[in-house]
Amino acid sequence: MAKEMDQEPTTVETEETENPTEVATGNFGAMEDPVGASTARSIDFVLDLPLRVTVELGRTKMVVNDLLQLAQGSIVELEKPAGEPLEILVNDKLIARGEVVSVNEKFGIRVTEIISPTERIEKLG
Repeated sequence: MAKEMDQEPTTVETEETENPTEVATGNFGAMEDPVGASTARSIDFVLDLPLRVTVELGRTKMVVNDLLQLAQGSIVELEKPAGEPLEILVNDKLIARGEVVSVNEKFGIRVTEIISPTERIEKLG
């Protein structure tokens, strides 16, 4: 092991070319269409992974005694004011904001804003 560390680094000689970018822009065994069908096939394996999607209406803190006093018709005050956009989280990470919609007596969320990757990174720090 010690002998290997004492050896000088190996050098590789290359041919000189008139255009130095020829070496860097070579095909190197890449497929003809790097963004086309091969990319679609390579992402297929993640398309059926389960994700936890949460829509957060608001939050509050309560002591156990107050929680036990809740009954049907009770009102719980949330920290977020009425009318503010709801937060859409995927695996507990904010990815979008939206608003409540009602269609055929069912509730849903209309996405009104997608969080940019830059904004997501800023929220981490």
